[in-house]
Amino acid sequence: MPVGEFPDPRSASPEGIVAVGGDLHPQSLLLAYRQGIFPWPVPGLPLLWFCPPERGILELSALHIPRSLRRARRQTTFRFTIDGAFPAVIRACAGAPRPGQDGTWITPQIIAAYVHLHRLHIAHSVEVWDEQRLVGGLYGVDVDGAFAAESMFHEAPNASKLALLHLADHLRAAGLDWIDIQVLTPHLARLGATAISRDAFLDKLRQTRARGLRLFP
Repeated sequence: MPVGEFPDPRSASPEGIVAVGGDLHPQSLLLAYRQGIFPWPVPGLPLLWFCPPERGILELSALHIPRSLRRARRQTTFRFTIDGAFPAVIRACAGAPRPGQDGTWITPQIIAAYVHLHRLHIAHSVEVWDEQRLVGGLYGVDVDGAFAAESMFHEAPNASKLALLHLADHLRAAGLDWIDIQVLTPHLARLGATAISRDAFLDKLRQTRARGLRLFP
């Protein structure tokens, strides 16, 4: 599928498949994300591109911080950075166990493609450090001033949740008020995330991109 020829995501299949095949070149990925589409490799199939009928989002004003997490945040000795170790974060996300899943969609090809996006200042990471040890983090894509969160991991209690809180603070300071989380999970629902229709999401994405926010200097 040549760059520039993604179908309208509003015409996706009932499962949310927009297109099949193509490549992970930065131009292809940017075109996809600008249309609300993301890649999701499935073993044994050509590359699949998705825009689900329901989209998970986290409105930052609705972010729910449980009392125990507020306490952990006050008491933490962890250190937080942004874009301090992107390749290590995405590799750790690829290796993180996922309940109910065999393997990971973060393939070596995905890792290489998003590290390339990071070098182009399009993909970004949050790192959580216990002294010099990376114990948690997340990564995602800056879509012209909207943010699509891709994956997170933790190797210490609360590390991924604290990474999310650090990201939320950073994005609020830049003027952004929501995060695309793609697929709503029970874990993120407990933190205040919700699902909206594909049409509502695409409208929201378009409006946010039009604001021209600079999320990462």
